[in-house]
Amino acid sequence: MTAPGFCRDCLCDAPQTGGLAGDRCPACGSPRLLRHRELDTLSVAHVDCDAFFAAVEKRDDPSLADVPLIIGGGKRGVVSTACYIARIKGVRSAMPMFKALALCPEAVVLKPNMEKYRTVGRQVRAMMQQLTPLVEPLSIDEAFLDLSGTQALHGASPARTLARFAQAVEREVGITVSVGLAANKFLAKIASDLDKPRGFSVLGQTEAAGFLAPRPATFIWGVGAAFGGKLAKDGFHTIADLQRAAPADLARRYGAEGLRLSRLAFGVDTRAVEPEREAKSVSAETTFERDMGALRPLEQTLYALSEEVSDRLKHAGIAGRAVTLKLKSADFRLRTRSRTLEAPTCLAARINNAARELLAKEVDGTLFRLIGVGVSDLCPIADADPADLVDTSTERLKAAENAMDELRARFGRGALTRGILLDATTDRRRRK
Repeated sequence: MTAPGFCRDCLCDAPQTGGLAGDRCPACGSPRLLRHRELDTLSVAHVDCDAFFAAVEKRDDPSLADVPLIIGGGKRGVVSTACYIARIKGVRSAMPMFKALALCPEAVVLKPNMEKYRTVGRQVRAMMQQLTPLVEPLSIDEAFLDLSGTQALHGASPARTLARFAQAVEREVGITVSVGLAANKFLAKIASDLDKPRGFSVLGQTEAAGFLAPRPATFIWGVGAAFGGKLAKDGFHTIADLQRAAPADLARRYGAEGLRLSRLAFGVDTRAVEPEREAKSVSAETTFERDMGALRPLEQTLYALSEEVSDRLKHAGIAGRAVTLKLKSADFRLRTRSRTLEAPTCLAARINNAARELLAKEVDGTLFRLIGVGVSDLCPIADADPADLVDTSTERLKAAENAMDELRARFGRGALTRGILLDATTDRRRRK
């Protein structure tokens, strides 16, 4: 193989020929050499923190370094993140916790600490934004970056700049990231998964069609099980099958989605990296340790979740007009019910009132394993909860919640508790 390259550890140039097992950096001896024919021409990247929640916990508690670690919500919940040691045993994100513990009974299980993870995520995001203003967050621990035109600024190609960035995250934050570098977002997202953890993979445009061809049609972003089944029924089992189809035929069968499939099958993606991705909703949910069907305990849990959503809205400076209730029954059937408010809100009481009305209609003897509430149709917080000359209750709610927020900010979250939650606390104490 003849291609430009460098060492990911010392950043020295690597010989342009090589790539065999055992090939090492002539300067530092590291085996982590990166070579690719398009290395110096590609500028779109996907950066993903490795096993993020688990990595943060292992960073903060060195005794967890060499043990399987699962971040999740108790025996009735699901796996949020599993470290790579646990993944060797077959544990995966979104797996029911009972199944994960059956596969890896020796695992240490910790509940998620979302505030800590958000703090670390913001730290990594700030480091990304030092590389380029074109950072498009996808979640708390991953983002697309476009480093086009940054070579003069950083004195290095985008590939070398990203390698320095990965080193800096490891050194300053104490976790690792994997980088995918490509010509577009679709290929960059694929590349970042090829060499985890602590990886750096390059997927060039010239090799994309051949790389994609043998993979199943469901490998394409946005093609889930249902659509994948329809494609298979129509004879499109692999991406190669899609590559052989005429774009007009795919458009006739599947409309605009067919044209998208035709492009992505060859690794063509014209989407730009968009630095300002607005949140579409803010939500919170919880899975019960035991199935629950009575209205009162469901209401109590719902209020606590409404307060959590309210806190996040206020912190982000946004509000929303639509409130959605989410319920999952003991047999894993999902119910979602929504209501649109007359005016947008960020108040916990108004969010809860709307969700509680929806909940009351769903309590019919069914046992539920999960409840959640979300707010969507978002807008700036300045537009929230307008004064009403006829109904003055909104102003009273705003004043009361503002006072509670100030007290909690000074004395901690437990300084004040709503009355609806008190009997839940008492019941827990009695059970102890």
